[in-house]
Amino acid sequence: MNQATGLDHVGIVGHDMATLAAAFEAAGFNLTPLARHAGGRTGNRCAMFSEGGYLEPMATVGSGSSATLDRFLARFAGAHILALGIDDETAVAARLTLAWGAAPEITRTEREVDDPGTPRARFSLIAPADRPEGRVHLIRHETPEALWQPRYLRHPNNVVALEEVLLVVPKPAVTAAWYSQLTGRPVVPDSSGGYALPLPRGRVRILPPGAFDTPILPCIAAITLRTRDGASAIRLLLGATDDTVQVKIGGVTIRFH
Repeated sequence: MNQATGLDHVGIVGHDMATLAAAFEAAGFNLTPLARHAGGRTGNRCAMFSEGGYLEPMATVGSGSSATLDRFLARFAGAHILALGIDDETAVAARLTLAWGAAPEITRTEREVDDPGTPRARFSLIAPADRPEGRVHLIRHETPEALWQPRYLRHPNNVVALEEVLLVVPKPAVTAAWYSQLTGRPVVPDSSGGYALPLPRGRVRILPPGAFDTPILPCIAAITLRTRDGASAIRLLLGATDDTVQVKIGGVTIRFH
């Protein structure tokens, strides 16, 4: 298949890994242990979901530095990376070569997951140049069992899936056309005035300024997560009373339903 298969993960960048992780744990996420990448300069602690997708809180660790994370943080702390799943990077690259007139590079990378010496997670990536709203890439997990381990899939807040990512951009039609080309899937009108990109697993919404409150444009503004209990557990954890729970964690708005 040469189309995107769904939402894979969102990378949320913070100034300090311990502080960022504590904020997610306070909201009922069971995070993976610290895993280092980029030669040990950066790290993540992920929230893996049993029915698809994950969140990747990430920051520099120890005395490490990262020009990329510094560039993201110069704009704001929050969501800066959107990864969409694929199952055949060669077929996708061939389609994008026809659409864009140049062959996208396929890269392969790996990182540790938890304890050193355990199986490493391996990925195949197609990573276009960074966009104004953030870094967007296509990913195939070569070792999904290394990340989606049963011990990491149960969360006190009962989240089971990454369901929606919301972008706010100055020209939704232009942005939507690019995402349609990237994924090989059509966009449809969104009730809030922009566009939606339905995927087999989840969707991306691309909205105009004013449709969602965000102080910085363009950006990955919000994430929607599905729970197994109608958001009952997260309402108790956060002391919320509304049917739809919405909270800002690590600089990004997260909705639970």
